[in-house]
Amino acid sequence: MTLKPLLLVALLAGLLGCSSQPPAGDRLYQELGGQPGITRIVEGMLLNIARDTRIRHYFANVDIGRLRGLLIQKLCMDAGGPCAYQGASMAESHRGLNLQPADFNALVEDLQLAMQQEGVPQRTQNALLARLASQRGEVIRQ
Repeated sequence: MTLKPLLLVALLAGLLGCSSQPPAGDRLYQELGGQPGITRIVEGMLLNIARDTRIRHYFANVDIGRLRGLLIQKLCMDAGGPCAYQGASMAESHRGLNLQPADFNALVEDLQLAMQQEGVPQRTQNALLARLASQRGEVIRQ
């Protein structure tokens, strides 16, 4: 799967100026289906990662149940939902992994696929990915 040009624009927009804290009550949260929709997206993404030979080894010794909960909190918060993320910072949680841009892109592709499988409109996918893109530097080469 390749990144679409519109997605690349959204990722660049996020890197250049996307706020790390969206406003509470943001429409994006509702467009993703609220808590149930975000939960399904995270579960789908984790299933996609488990099948993804490019990055699944990074998750071999991870408590997937805990990770699931933290990812739901994180995406909910990033989408402007009523959640509070209780995990470590992105830099701290990825420290020592030395992730490369290709690893980050693989995870984004797995997230995109999960959103597609849930019927999330492309515009909504791009809005979420733009917000997440601002955290790219905290993940890569840590």
